[in-house]
Amino acid sequence: MKWSEISIHTTNEAIEPISNILHEAGASGVVIEDPFDLIKDREDQFGEIYQLNPQDYPEEGVIVKAYLPVNSFLGETVDEIKEAINGLILYNIDIGLNKVTISEVNEEEWATAWKKYYNPVKISERFTIVPTWEDYTPVSSDELIIELDPGMAFGTGTHPTTVMCIQALERTVAQGDRVVDVGTGSGVLSIAAAMLGAEKVEALDLDEVAVKSARLNIKLNKVHETVSVSQNNLLNGVQEGADVVVANILAEVILRFTDEVAKTVKKGGRFIASGIIQQKKQQVKEAIIQAGFEIEEILQMEDWVAIIAKNK
Repeated sequence: MKWSEISIHTTNEAIEPISNILHEAGASGVVIEDPFDLIKDREDQFGEIYQLNPQDYPEEGVIVKAYLPVNSFLGETVDEIKEAINGLILYNIDIGLNKVTISEVNEEEWATAWKKYYNPVKISERFTIVPTWEDYTPVSSDELIIELDPGMAFGTGTHPTTVMCIQALERTVAQGDRVVDVGTGSGVLSIAAAMLGAEKVEALDLDEVAVKSARLNIKLNKVHETVSVSQNNLLNGVQEGADVVVANILAEVILRFTDEVAKTVKKGGRFIASGIIQQKKQQVKEAIIQAGFEIEEILQMEDWVAIIAKNK
């Protein structure tokens, strides 16, 4: 079977929305080529286990790649992807060069392309993300392993916004907590919360593909008895109070529902907000404070920000 590789040269800010556009267009996953990965200084801290080839990365901006089956609808699908990406400008999202290129690969090359970009990565004090096909032996007795398959879509769990969320969950989730994961995507944050001792985790996403992907990953990591997944628009209809609400979504979306979060998070509970580009930090911070939270900690990685806030 022939596959078409679509490559978009864009910005860090546009990674998440473009990835979502590609998933909705039928891509089974995305590859992100970010030159910042070449200079990340996390090896001494967490002992990451991979080697990167600088020739695979752009000199500026980032490249988001996805794979679509070659069929009679491919041209129409690509046009729809381009139109949707151009539409991000309406949301004040910088799409950078926005150079789109298409090339064909066969089935074998497609599988190899995935595995070239996906290796075990220790992303925090306790968590290591491991692809399902890799044999990995934990380095320490308290290390927590999350298995993910990029073929299930929604990335590898190692994007800075996801990494900061998992680090924030480590700081906030206590044994027996109830956690709500808004915009769950791959389900990786819900998996992490369950492994940290949460008694009940509710994983929510508006995207049907994300819901399926999350369910597969949650079952793969054997936390399906703790985590429930459902298709839902943000916190609509969520009645029960939560000890922690985590949302790794666009800053523009966070701004729209901080009041809902304040009603859902129990007094003294936490709101973890990520997916925030540096330029939107102050705006999101002010909205969270206005909703009745106090800022406990702000995490920063590359151009991204995550906020941990306590409900007063």
